[in-house]
Amino acid sequence: MLKLISDRYIKPLLFLTFAAKFNNMSKQTFTMIKPDATGKGHTGAILDQIVKAGFSIKAMKWIKLTEEQAGLFYDIHRARPFFQELVDFMISGPIVAAVLEKDNAVADFRTLIGATNPAQADEGTIRKIFAASIGENAIHGSDSDENAIIEADFFFSKLERF
Repeated sequence: MLKLISDRYIKPLLFLTFAAKFNNMSKQTFTMIKPDATGKGHTGAILDQIVKAGFSIKAMKWIKLTEEQAGLFYDIHRARPFFQELVDFMISGPIVAAVLEKDNAVADFRTLIGATNPAQADEGTIRKIFAASIGENAIHGSDSDENAIIEADFFFSKLERF
């Protein structure tokens, strides 16, 4: 049997494939503009802040989640007492989901959006400007490179990303 690729090349190729995927995703994060912000007409202003902060939009869609979709997305919180309230909030209006790209994307985006509690968020952050409360905090941002991949994959196929 003819062996086209020797074993000594397989491991390096697998490593390079993994490294390329990891490097690309470490430059990307996921965000969701929540129903409170879309309902108050803040979508454009929030997107403007994101772009002015140096992020490029690699995928974006405006959708209204079903209860099942919101439950699946927030499944990690299912055992917590606020789970159903969170799901009900997330299905109360449309959201804007997006994949963003920039060096150090996750950390820089978390800085841009500010603390979950807008009262504790730094001046000029998205949550300080647009959020009303911890529950209605205007925007979601992935907390790790791993979750950015999972969350982006929840909303976008590979064909929908540029």
